Amino acid sequence: QVQLVESGGGLVQAGGSLRLSCVASGSILSINAMDWYRQAPGKQRELVASFTSGGITNYADSVKGRFTISRDNAKNTVYLQMNSLKPEDTAVYYCHTRMLVLFKSWDDYWGQGTQVTVSS
Repeated sequence: QVQLVESGGGLVQAGGSLRLSCVASGSILSINAMDWYRQAPGKQRELVASFTSGGITNYADSVKGRFTISRDNAKNTVYLQMNSLKPEDTAVYYCHTRMLVLFKSWDDYWGQGTQVTVSS
């Protein structure tokens, strides 16, 4: 059973910080990019940040300079450090990756989501 498990969400005041973590576990042979998405109520899911297997990072314009994505390949873990949080960052944050799993082909996997709420 392959899983992506997120942690680190919560309630924080505007200007505060949170650090999200996402661990991939199971019979994993290879991992491509690891990403963070978010979905606010009534809005479409959007890409927040990505970390490619080649070490390239990309960010949505709305979080550039405030969020930092990092990755520990030895632990199959991706992090999202979120600083200077704003109320508009309130959303459910999802971890996503594309993995090659034992006895399966490359496929997309999603975490269960973790709620981030920023109060004004």
